[in-house]
Amino acid sequence: MSIRDELLSGPLGFGAAPLGNMFRNIPEEDAAATVDAAWQQGTRYFDTAPFYGAGLSESRLDKALAKHKRDEYVLSTKVGRLILDEADTQARSFGEKGDLFKLADRTTSSTTTPRTARCDRSRTA
Repeated sequence: MSIRDELLSGPLGFGAAPLGNMFRNIPEEDAAATVDAAWQQGTRYFDTAPFYGAGLSESRLDKALAKHKRDEYVLSTKVGRLILDEADTQARSFGEKGDLFKLADRTTSSTTTPRTARCDRSRTA
């Protein structure tokens, strides 16, 4: 199976960083309308990351794609970094790279929400 088959032959992929307010604040309605417009144009590959708006991009994309069958699109994200609920105030020792490149447990990834259920592709951040 080729990567083109995996991407469902859509014209382009949708990079969801702007949905996390990367360049400016985007109202919820505009974020949803943007994903809907991409869908209407045939886009079926969507890429996001936990760092895009501290999870806001993933949340908005999840909500917008929830109305579509999960097998109709491909979702990718980045793994390897965690967004914590609390700031880590203790000193870190990275030693010889320490755990810097240790991958996060994908079972707790924000992309495995009840609506999306799985992530098709991931890249190490």
